[in-house]
Amino acid sequence: MAQKPADFTDSEIKLVNQSLLERYGRAVAVEAVESEVQLDAEGEALTDCPTLYWQERGAHFVVIKIAQSRYTAQFFYSETTQFGTGKPSFDNLGDCVITLLQVQSDHERQMQGVRSGMTATDFDDYDGPLVI
Repeated sequence: MAQKPADFTDSEIKLVNQSLLERYGRAVAVEAVESEVQLDAEGEALTDCPTLYWQERGAHFVVIKIAQSRYTAQFFYSETTQFGTGKPSFDNLGDCVITLLQVQSDHERQMQGVRSGMTATDFDDYDGPLVI
């Protein structure tokens, strides 16, 4: 069984909070929780990993510390609608959080287009304000 990574440090939590403040223009409540993660692709064992969790604009976000200075992240709307960043892990927490927020923002914008009937081409030609 893989060893549980150390908890998030105060400076790591501060970095996440600052990123969320910049993204949303206000403080967002971040909870320190644990996630069971399969760290060994070959095995079936689950390891408890420190996780930072928050919700915003209908989405739930998790940033999971999978090793010292190694992170993974995803956002989800329900158990059946989960999205990753397209990258299995990051060695920089700031890059992990920024990528997670950008992917979710892109998804949110895409869903607004689906609801409005706009296509990707319409977004390319659209000069008006976009809600992010």
